[in-house]
Amino acid sequence: MSKEPESRKALRNARRVLIKAGTSVVANDDGRPSLTRLGAICEQIAEIHRQGIEVIMVSSGATGMGKRLMRKHGRMNMTMAEVASFGDNLHQLGAEGIDAHTQRARSLSGDKSARKFFDQVVHSNERPHTFHDSKKTYDSACAAAGQFEMMNLYNALFSQMEESAAQILLTEGDFRDEEHLNHLHYSIERLLSAGVIPIINENDAVSANRGYTEGDLFSDNDSLAAICARSFACDLLILLTDVDGVFDRPPSVSGAKLLPFYSQTQSVGIGEKSKHGRGGMESKISAAQSAVEPGSRCRACMVLSGIDLDAIRSVTSKEYDSAVGPRGTLFATPGSELEKLALKEIKDSESTVAQSVSDVAHQMATAARDQARKLQTLPHLERKAILYAVADTLEAEKEGLLAANKIDLDNAERDGTELQLVRRLKLTDAKLATLSSGIRQIADQPDPLGVVKANRELADGLILSQITVPIGVLMIIFESRPDSMPQISALALASGNGLLLKGGKEAAHSNEAIHKVIGDAIEKGSGGKITREIIALVTSRGQVADMLKLDDVVDLVIPRGSNALVSYIKANTRIPVLGHADGVCHVYVDKSAKDSALASKLVVDAKTDYPSACNAMETLLLHKDTLEANANGNIVMSVLMSLRAVGVKCLGGPNAMQAGLCDVAAKEMKCEYGDLRCLVEIVDNMDEAIDWIHKYGSGHTESIVCAEDSDAGEEFLQRVDAACVFKNASTRFADGFRFGLGAEVGISTGRIHARGPVGVEGLLTVKWQLRSSGINTVTEYGGDNPQKVYTHKEL
Repeated sequence: MSKEPESRKALRNARRVLIKAGTSVVANDDGRPSLTRLGAICEQIAEIHRQGIEVIMVSSGATGMGKRLMRKHGRMNMTMAEVASFGDNLHQLGAEGIDAHTQRARSLSGDKSARKFFDQVVHSNERPHTFHDSKKTYDSACAAAGQFEMMNLYNALFSQMEESAAQILLTEGDFRDEEHLNHLHYSIERLLSAGVIPIINENDAVSANRGYTEGDLFSDNDSLAAICARSFACDLLILLTDVDGVFDRPPSVSGAKLLPFYSQTQSVGIGEKSKHGRGGMESKISAAQSAVEPGSRCRACMVLSGIDLDAIRSVTSKEYDSAVGPRGTLFATPGSELEKLALKEIKDSESTVAQSVSDVAHQMATAARDQARKLQTLPHLERKAILYAVADTLEAEKEGLLAANKIDLDNAERDGTELQLVRRLKLTDAKLATLSSGIRQIADQPDPLGVVKANRELADGLILSQITVPIGVLMIIFESRPDSMPQISALALASGNGLLLKGGKEAAHSNEAIHKVIGDAIEKGSGGKITREIIALVTSRGQVADMLKLDDVVDLVIPRGSNALVSYIKANTRIPVLGHADGVCHVYVDKSAKDSALASKLVVDAKTDYPSACNAMETLLLHKDTLEANANGNIVMSVLMSLRAVGVKCLGGPNAMQAGLCDVAAKEMKCEYGDLRCLVEIVDNMDEAIDWIHKYGSGHTESIVCAEDSDAGEEFLQRVDAACVFKNASTRFADGFRFGLGAEVGISTGRIHARGPVGVEGLLTVKWQLRSSGINTVTEYGGDNPQKVYTHKEL
């Protein structure tokens, strides 16, 4: 049995509660009152009232009820000719759907009788004759008509429970005028002391349902409820809406998480407003924060679902339903003991969730290893068929994948995600086609498993061999790169490894869609011999730090993402890490380079083909002699003008600034910009260029531009210490697909195991196999008179 959080338990001590029921709760989609929900609300209010709790109610819904009444009477008063003129649009009479454009169209078409009647219903001669103002006038009339119907309904419901209610209609002026406010206080206190439930609403017949304007005390019934909770010394405000509480993103979005507590500094995504009300979740958050602001007697606010017929009871009754657990979202006065208690509970809960996520990931990794061992036993042709199934399914399901990706892109735009991450996030038809092509390329490679790396006779009848085998289970942690998943999955399947994937939240929908497509393809391509568990996707919101502790079930971590992510992982796990933290790549233009057009072409490609890629050029080094003009033009001016022509901002190193090549100095000499910026510097010779690269580079990819017949190219290839070193080729060639590996799990700048783009071979290790003819023992080969002798002959 789960224990109730202390912060929620404290709410059950409230002695005066204000309950606000929104339009989305009291009314159905057609505007009719929801008798089921209203009955449940009144029943719960009666229960807590009988327990000695004073209850004030703020109720919306009058305008919606009044519209139905006005439409009904409007139709009853129409002549047959007027009915005929409205035709199929009769249901829109007095509705919001009839705008000025529609009215003009009717007028032009000769519907004069309909126009005249509509004006009588909607327009007032004493109000401005704009549609916006006439609509407010109409809504005011609806509110007046609906208030009577709404109070009749409340009276009927409460009387069944032997409770009494009174109606109080307020405007902003009642709170601004001190005398009015004193009378209001007196009325509320007298009603409560007499056991009567005050039902408060804005007097829209007077205030004209005008919505928010600058300086308003309240703009809807949410803010009215907040000011009433403060003014009438309520201990607790309950805002009933049509969702379960406040979510970290619109509740309609997959993966949206209910927030049990809302801190004052929190930021969330807001969904659409209800169909009939003026508020919405944004107004509820604002009202809740206003109700519990420092200095207010109201110390707590709950945002709950009024669709839940036990919502009020779950917060205020003396009994806690442990089977359901805490509901809704709590707001508390900043700095209060209640807030401190709630924050502590959230922190403790996150710790528990992290442990739970770690347990789930541990189970996933174990299952992936089991399936990987089964995969290793399949013939190469069957493993090849699985890869072809993955490639085919990616193309067949591309519409669904792109649709899921669009959701992530829209969320990224809404959340103001960094542009560099957004570029990596985007999937296209071309990207998916390239991914499928690369997977088929991997499938067509020779079987990487069981390849004999060494074969040696140790002695007569004793043969030792070394063969390739999978590493085991790989953990891939990647940010904003949904295209990484198909590449990594294909390489893991080809090499017989299991996978544990953890993607960034910004690509959640894309990752989920791709993972499902790959899982379906694996099971179909293998005929059910291998399950989707071989590739596990961790979607829980646990911390990466907890997953990095799974060194007993994970054999290798491969981070794909920012410098900060890779550095963090390297510093916080005992699991071996394969990857690179920086992608600071250089292009060095040697003095032997004579063709300015070709040099410019290479440099522009290296920088602009994909600026956010780790193999994009970040620093351009120019030999000092390239400043001088030759028969083919000035190399430096041509290269810099070409870069600037495509929008690249060149930042100067010390020598470049002195030579006047750049207007803005670089702040640091080693920087992975990831955008259309690069550092430009002048060097005296190749030795200085190579020293610069070794000092400020990241060991990723370095390139030289030189004459074809110059020795400088080969010297550069030999002397530069990096994973990839090129002569007269763009740094962008440092890629698993372009290297013919089919794909890559990443580019390693380490020196152990794998270096450069890591394909299938980088995901393999070796094991030794010793085959003996008959029984061999070590003692037979030792002593003064050995029975057998070692031959150590390579076979």
